[in-house]
Amino acid sequence: MIKSRSIDSPNSKLSDLLTRLVSHLDIIYPERPNNLVLAKQMASIMGVEDGGHATISHTNHWDQSDIFLITYADSIQHDNQYPLATLSEFMQTHVKNTISSIHLLPFYPYSSDDGFSVIDYYQVNQAMGDWHHIEQLATQYNIMADVVINHCSARSGWFENFKQGKEPGKNFFFEASPEQDTSMVVRPRTHELLKEVDTLDGKKYVWCTFSHDQVDFDFRNPEVLKEFVSIIRFYLNKGINVFRFDAIAFLWKEANSPCINLVQTHEIVKLLRLLVEKKHPSAIIITETNIPNRQNLMYFGNANEAHAIYNFSLPPLLIQTLVTGNCKHLKTWLMTQPPAQNGTTYFNFIASHDGIGLRPVEGILSDDETDEMINTMLNFGGKVSWRAVKGGKNQAYEINISLYDALSGTTKGLDNLQFQRFICAHAIMLAIEGIPAFYIHSLLATPNDFERVVNTGQNRSINRHKWAYDALITELENSHSHHHLVFKELSRLINIRKQQSALHPNATQYTLHLGTAIFAFWRQSPDRKQSLFAINNVSDEPQTLNLNELNLISLDQWVDLISETLYTNLDEQITLAPYQTLWLSNKPSDKS
Repeated sequence: MIKSRSIDSPNSKLSDLLTRLVSHLDIIYPERPNNLVLAKQMASIMGVEDGGHATISHTNHWDQSDIFLITYADSIQHDNQYPLATLSEFMQTHVKNTISSIHLLPFYPYSSDDGFSVIDYYQVNQAMGDWHHIEQLATQYNIMADVVINHCSARSGWFENFKQGKEPGKNFFFEASPEQDTSMVVRPRTHELLKEVDTLDGKKYVWCTFSHDQVDFDFRNPEVLKEFVSIIRFYLNKGINVFRFDAIAFLWKEANSPCINLVQTHEIVKLLRLLVEKKHPSAIIITETNIPNRQNLMYFGNANEAHAIYNFSLPPLLIQTLVTGNCKHLKTWLMTQPPAQNGTTYFNFIASHDGIGLRPVEGILSDDETDEMINTMLNFGGKVSWRAVKGGKNQAYEINISLYDALSGTTKGLDNLQFQRFICAHAIMLAIEGIPAFYIHSLLATPNDFERVVNTGQNRSINRHKWAYDALITELENSHSHHHLVFKELSRLINIRKQQSALHPNATQYTLHLGTAIFAFWRQSPDRKQSLFAINNVSDEPQTLNLNELNLISLDQWVDLISETLYTNLDEQITLAPYQTLWLSNKPSDKS
């Protein structure tokens, strides 16, 4: 049992902060004789020696106008210009009034994995620009940066110090014996878990969850945790106010355990949230946990852990729905999603720099249904990445494909409804509970980049195209280009959403039951003044709907915000075209 201890301080705010920090540290490091000293060090590193700002729990730092763009610093490139400057130019010219926040994927010096093998957390990759460019973007947008907290590059200064027995780094990395039984460890990849390394102290074996170029930190050493407190404060000082904790689920390792989602990992997230909020009360932590849905939900804690969690089940379930024309699983899943408490929310996306994760649908889709989806994506040019499971077998971990090509047809094959299906997917994402995030290659309808896969040898490169700025602008200005058509319609839907209080990330949501071909849900604004029915035909056939099934209030007028159609006869039967979406909202009448 953890012993309570009194903390004498003339400053009640500091006393409260230290008490709370110690409560987390006693769980993370139960054998340490005095975690109060460590708590004081962390408060000092974060710059909250006075106890920091007062915070109000269950406060939403977002509303319906918040829209994220996920992009690499160099997703758009222009000759003789730093990519970060090119990105800023594109944002100002094309999405200034549409996008509020940018998830800027790793912009640090790196050795592999397109940035997620970080060499130096305190530097901007010189090929991308410098800190001035980041700070400039932060004056106009909320910036989300990756805290690549599980591992760093095997070419980092810290790992070089590890091999030389120097500080900092000497005890930064997790070691294990090759004789140790690691059969219980949950693996996201297929390579050997341990990497043999020559050091001044002889051969050692370091833990590598994701690749042998990405060496896992050892958070059993408090110096590692202190270093990440320092990194986060540094980013806050650069204007970054949203933090994505990359691969956080794998952070803590213990013998004879799965080494995923351990108690200490959750306590570290809570501790970092506490410190971040005391320094910057409106800053946000988002956990990236590509794991089964029930485990993912645990990262909300009791509104004291992640502010937002990646809604990892949404991409595979939504794609499966749209290629089969059957929303049974998507609807069942939505019904089981608990409403996020105020102060927390879902981070919704359909595509990202990674593939379409399959672990989040374990226990939701049957093996046959998963195989059907995989085979459909393979037919559309996709690829599959694998992970190792018990018994020496491999299991499909994710599908690698651009979202635009993933929705180019159905399980029956290619068809001519790609545009409609693609827009329908995003209309659902925009209306569902949570904050929507658009991967830049979805916003631009970028197809599979097979050449990049060949050049890099990495399946994920299929959806990491690098646009030449002039070529992109030419496509966006060509009214016949599918890039133009998709970009224009998605921008229109985003701007409609931003005006609807019923689409606040924490607005009430209920799932409707209108058959398997119509996926529908109801949203109501926090002030209860606006109701919105999001009705989506997810099939390639027309579907009929009797408006009286929706139980619309007759004293109100009802308008589809997308088509601007006004419905006055609430007993009317309407026909939805394939993949058509209605955002049916009440418009209070003069009689109400």
